[in-house]
Amino acid sequence: MAKTHSKYVCQQCGYETTGWMGKCPSCDTWNSLVETVVEETKTSRSQRLTGKLTPKNLSQVKISKNPRNSTKISELDRVLGGGVVGGQVILLAGEPGIGKSTILLQLSEKLGKVLYVSGEESASQVAIRASRLGINSKKIDFLESTDIDQVIGAGESNEPTAFIIDSIQTMTTSDLSGLPGSVGQVRECAFRLVRFAKSKNIPVFIVGHVTKEGSVAGPAVLAHIVDTVLWFEGDKTLTLRLLRAYKNRFGPTDEVGIFTMDESGLNSATNVDKLFLSGGKKAVAGSVVTAILEGTRPIMVEIQSLVVPSKLPFPKRVSQGFDQKRLELLLAILQRRAGLPIYDFDVYINVVGGVTIKDPGADLAVCLSIASAYFDKTLPEKLTAVGEIDLLGEVREATQQERRIKETKRLGYQIVASNKETKYLSQAIKRYLQ
Repeated sequence: MAKTHSKYVCQQCGYETTGWMGKCPSCDTWNSLVETVVEETKTSRSQRLTGKLTPKNLSQVKISKNPRNSTKISELDRVLGGGVVGGQVILLAGEPGIGKSTILLQLSEKLGKVLYVSGEESASQVAIRASRLGINSKKIDFLESTDIDQVIGAGESNEPTAFIIDSIQTMTTSDLSGLPGSVGQVRECAFRLVRFAKSKNIPVFIVGHVTKEGSVAGPAVLAHIVDTVLWFEGDKTLTLRLLRAYKNRFGPTDEVGIFTMDESGLNSATNVDKLFLSGGKKAVAGSVVTAILEGTRPIMVEIQSLVVPSKLPFPKRVSQGFDQKRLELLLAILQRRAGLPIYDFDVYINVVGGVTIKDPGADLAVCLSIASAYFDKTLPEKLTAVGEIDLLGEVREATQQERRIKETKRLGYQIVASNKETKYLSQAIKRYLQ
């Protein structure tokens, strides 16, 4: 086995040194030196270059299908593309308390023999959570350790069907002197886990911390070397949780998993059609239903608006579940293109159910909701609005509009406001409100 030692390498210019310094003496960059493991081998560079590699024509490469194992969690399978693949390394990130450890503990009950490694919680803490979730599987082996070499050694001896690491920021290797969570430690531990997963053909789930800016903590290479990056999002005060794939080498990245959180853990949402609707038929001004696109699945959501006279020199523009800058843009279009004098009115927008809309196909619904609240007139009871609004006030076709309209009609909405009925926003307001 090759001997190893550590050195510090500048990430900007490649300068190498044996001791850490605050500033690189070569390029004068602060905090750019990262501790790196170096293997000492007796093979010289000329000897390594002696062997010749023969390239292979791409058309002659045989395509092998990757067999998938279902996680038996329908929404997780949807995001992964049908299940997990042997040797797949999955990074699961999200805010503290969002449900990362919960879903992995539920997953460990369904994947057969699983080795659950925790560097943050003790065995008793995990056992208490398992008891609360009703998990009593005898195939879950628990290891409380932060040494990545001991963890991989336990994985090689136990031969589990899946490997769970909670979390990568707590793992360390004695080959480096850095603290847990440092750039060098996170990068090296992740590399060793990837090598282990590929050599043993075992799926590995890794929990990652997030920074206060909302990105994965640690070096950017962490997200690059893994096969899949999953992100948990949602308001911890609500029951809704969304799981998105920001990277997936074995499946799509446009699917979204929808979960609800209760005392029994995370459950796949079964009634997605009406999950984000407030329920009941109310003839109230400012309420509009639209169909947004989450991945390939159209989802019905309700948008509510409130427009009141302002007593402030700068009226309030408050949005919950909708982009603030997008709201200000739509208000400017309403004022300039549709003739709504809302410059001295406070405008409040709320998306029912806790979902965040990033789909421009909901622009028309937001504008009709604001206009309805401004005129204090209700829209037709069976109306939905689908369409994007440009700066000229024109209603444009939304992405996969036909699929959205088909979903709205399936749920009983007979009137669909879109670019097929009205070409401009001002025409839509006159048609449905005046």
